[in-house]
Amino acid sequence: MANGWFQRKLGAASKRSLQAKVAAIPDGLWIQCPGCRELLFTRELERNLKVCKKCNHHFRLTAAERLALLLDPGSFVEWDAQLRTVDPLQFPNYEASLLKNQEKTGMSEAIVSGTGRIDGLSLGVAVTDSHFIMGSMGSVVGERITRTIERSIEREMPALLVSGSGGGARMQEGLLSLMQMAKTSAALARLKQAGLLCVVLLTDPTMGGVFASWASLGDVLIAEPGAMIGCAGQCVSQQTGVMKPPAGLQTAEYQFQQGMIDLICPRKELRDTLIRLLQFGAQISAPATLPREVAHAR
Repeated sequence: MANGWFQRKLGAASKRSLQAKVAAIPDGLWIQCPGCRELLFTRELERNLKVCKKCNHHFRLTAAERLALLLDPGSFVEWDAQLRTVDPLQFPNYEASLLKNQEKTGMSEAIVSGTGRIDGLSLGVAVTDSHFIMGSMGSVVGERITRTIERSIEREMPALLVSGSGGGARMQEGLLSLMQMAKTSAALARLKQAGLLCVVLLTDPTMGGVFASWASLGDVLIAEPGAMIGCAGQCVSQQTGVMKPPAGLQTAEYQFQQGMIDLICPRKELRDTLIRLLQFGAQISAPATLPREVAHAR
């Protein structure tokens, strides 16, 4: 009987009205933060560069969003968009998975590469996207990264590589995928020999063969706060049975403490930080500032 005081009985018309109001609320208006579990207003979150104001959780960005955040407006020119992935091993459901991810993301592969400018400074840029098969590195991803580095050498400009790969080397392509680790690493060695700067931005997630190759070989390694970074995931680390992994082993903060990365930079400060790094790199790599014999050798 007492429950009746607190229960409001709705008539059929009232129920239909309430259902209509609920149905009228647009999808995606609110999003739950995986860090603090708070409900966030989507537009407000986007205005804050997809960083939670309550707990500072950095949501994952698409490649297009990352380019818009870092580069000068209208400066990006894409390279190698015509490259397409094949299915060399006839791996079950691989072609279907590629088509599904292409439709979902509007991307042809898990990477976008090209040239752009940051504060007027030209550079080669490649961004992997975790929304496409977790940003895993297949043959096309490795080829686009390598070509970005090679063109940066040809044009004597720095390179910016942004990692968002939770899948590492793509198992569906077997050895062809693993070969990309060596190929991208060799390309970065040639960039260093040319005296050009390479900045690598590690975002959530950066794991496996990507972190074991090009993502850990930049001259400067920057990570976003809270990014998952490491060679093996937590589940794999716990299954070794040798010893209990340290707390927070696969976090940007732990990697920074161990000296594996150079800087943890909040998203709002990324562009200004890159501007300072690129300006410094331009000064130290300019032929006019080098000894005559070194400048002549270049």
